[in-house]
Amino acid sequence: MLLQGCATTLSPVQLNISKHPSENQNQRVRFVVLHYTAGNWQQSLQILTQKSARPVSSHYLIPESFDSTYPEQELKVYQLVAETERAWHAGESAFEDRQNLNDQSIGIELVNTGHCDQPSAATASNTVRPALCLTPDFDPQQMQLLALLLKDILKRYPDISATRVLAHSDIAPAKKQDPGPRFPWQWLATQGIGAWYDNHSVRQYFQQPVLTGGITQLQQALRLYGYAIEVTGEHDEQSKLYFSAFQRHFVPEHITGGMDDKSIAVLSALLAKYRPDAFLQLLRQTAPTCPMHRANKPGMASCHTKDHQQTTINNNKN
Repeated sequence: MLLQGCATTLSPVQLNISKHPSENQNQRVRFVVLHYTAGNWQQSLQILTQKSARPVSSHYLIPESFDSTYPEQELKVYQLVAETERAWHAGESAFEDRQNLNDQSIGIELVNTGHCDQPSAATASNTVRPALCLTPDFDPQQMQLLALLLKDILKRYPDISATRVLAHSDIAPAKKQDPGPRFPWQWLATQGIGAWYDNHSVRQYFQQPVLTGGITQLQQALRLYGYAIEVTGEHDEQSKLYFSAFQRHFVPEHITGGMDDKSIAVLSALLAKYRPDAFLQLLRQTAPTCPMHRANKPGMASCHTKDHQQTTINNNKN
């Protein structure tokens, strides 16, 4: 009775959250990754939504016209996974300083029957045979829907810069080749989406190359753009995979796994446009030394002064 007399009656506690945003944060979503489904609508929807031994999903699925398995009259964008949730579309992957991009990306699947068949064996000369890739052209109406969807996504996620609109093959070149060499990256860039080079810049770097330091410098340059290539100084198998991935995105008419003059000029133009300061620093650290008797001849392909490099990059950056 004495204890009861001393007891104090407490009011019920209610959860009252006051928001005070911290400046120490960023968005989860940093990339958009584009895929093709390698099948028709019905096959694609089933694979992306039903349980299986190897489950896969994406945030969005966009059908294509003239698909007999598509039941609607009008093409629509289908959301399969909420953007706040993780879709299983990227797998083992890397770009820039990030890995396992499922955690940091929005995945978009495009219905397309494109497919790559891996060779069964090496040739008699023991050289590696390239895969056989057959990819139909992408449906223009499907591309219009994709552009509208991407514009909406980019408005909501400003961290997705132009160089972070990616192909599956950009982030996992050892396993994936989609959306393939027929995907219209250049057209997408005309819609204000994704990265692309300027022709005048490519011409300038083709006539007056600045990436003249050999395979190590090319690996460093590709890594600077974002590709997770290992800098080995050798034209090894992983280099061929990453060079092919770059060409599939930006030089689709010439996918060789080796960096020819046009591919090097395109890479230079992209770095000058999107990574100008870091590109200049790379050139200063890795370019071959200019002999004095050639320093005043900026037209020489293998030797440019630092002033010439600075001027060229300033002329070509965005």
